[in-house]
Amino acid sequence: MNVDNLIRNLDAVGQAELIHTKQASPRELVEASIISIEEKNPSLNALVATRFESALAEAETVDINLPFSGVPIVLKNISQSVKGEPLTAGSKLLEHNVSTRDSNFVKALKKAGFIIMGHSNTPEFGLKNITEPRLHGASRNPWNINYSPGGSSGGAAASVSGNMVSIAGASDGGGSIRIPASFCGLIGLKPTRGRMPVGPGVGRQWQGAAVDFALTKSVRDTAILLDQMQTVQSSAAFHTPLYTAGYMNNLSQNNPKTFRIGFITDSPVGTPVSTEAVNAVKEMAIWLEKQGHSVEEAVPDINGRHLMEQYYLMNSGEMAAQVLLMERSLGRPLTHKDMEIEGWVLAEAGKKLSAGEFSLSLAAWDEAAEKMNEFHQSYDLLLTPSTAFTAPEIGELTPDEEKINQLLEVSALEPHLQQSLIYEMFEPSLAYSPYTQLANLTGQPGISLPTYLSSEKLPMGTQFIAPKGCEHWLFDIARSMEHAGLFKMRWNR
Repeated sequence: MNVDNLIRNLDAVGQAELIHTKQASPRELVEASIISIEEKNPSLNALVATRFESALAEAETVDINLPFSGVPIVLKNISQSVKGEPLTAGSKLLEHNVSTRDSNFVKALKKAGFIIMGHSNTPEFGLKNITEPRLHGASRNPWNINYSPGGSSGGAAASVSGNMVSIAGASDGGGSIRIPASFCGLIGLKPTRGRMPVGPGVGRQWQGAAVDFALTKSVRDTAILLDQMQTVQSSAAFHTPLYTAGYMNNLSQNNPKTFRIGFITDSPVGTPVSTEAVNAVKEMAIWLEKQGHSVEEAVPDINGRHLMEQYYLMNSGEMAAQVLLMERSLGRPLTHKDMEIEGWVLAEAGKKLSAGEFSLSLAAWDEAAEKMNEFHQSYDLLLTPSTAFTAPEIGELTPDEEKINQLLEVSALEPHLQQSLIYEMFEPSLAYSPYTQLANLTGQPGISLPTYLSSEKLPMGTQFIAPKGCEHWLFDIARSMEHAGLFKMRWNR
């Protein structure tokens, strides 16, 4: 079989079926992925490290009876560590960092039969919704290489949308799966807090805001992967009961639920929203009504700007802790020259935060979770644009030298002015993606589905948020759209 038949024209389940039926070997799949990566990565810069020899060796010994036997996958270059492989988090400080062990998430992927091809590009410390780290350079969107694939799982999205692999590991701490899914025409699920393996040695990620999962080409890939990856991990800080019915089994029963759906189009933080994003949601609302769902405009009773301020406050504390750990490891203080400006500003602000302020910030998340619980008494699902616009151009959201010099004054400011500066720093990028952070802070599952193409032929997703533990509701909606041919994806066009 040629490369197109093995990579471009198949999802991960389709690839595994070739292995199970002995129509192709794991080695053939890996070789096809290598050819595709070598052809496309120079223009897309999706992968920053490869392990082709190891992948070929693993293809010879993989158990061919596993759910994803022999299926090539790439991992995100932060948190998804593979023993003996580099893991830089997009940072010059970690340029020579080599992982000493597999993460629990990676162990679960290997147990499912995946073969790891390498690591994908990510912004430094996963802090942005674009992927343009100074260390590795910008990743580019396969739909149009002048545009960003998003972030922070931008390299992962480019690798799948660019047909180098059919599935890629990703993570989402504020939309970092769903944003690149929207910009690249993919399916991006952020599972419920506590659903995925974490660590080892890490019980929570960004205080529970961040979750590892994947970017995919099909609903069945997403469902079967969630079946394989869901866990109750005794060492983790957060736990979600297993969905014992099985996500793929639920899809196979063909009895989708009729939902009460509330939708919003206005930005929760008051930033502009493109006409196309509004149209994407309204067109989806009309289609859903025709399928028998109850759909109406309904806005959760949450102050979106206040919630984002608490999100950035958490980021400040987390980056201050990250810098402290690296200073201890390096045996020297870090300066602004050691890292990119966003991480430096957050870390400097985090140094002046009180424990009380940090605790109150997390309490605001719980208040939002209670408000969303009230919302779900009337509406099963919340429908929003995944992003307010299609992808930004490369370099559009990277601060210039003048802006960087202004931000370097952060250390001299009072704490409340530091937090105002952080909001101002991120506001241009927040304007692109104001809808995703809610689910991270409340712990709910959210999914971006590739339902819209702009007049410039760039994709944009629509997002559904469900109550905690109700990923199966998201799959019901996603399956009906997929079967109706509503998905706008490069691989099936």
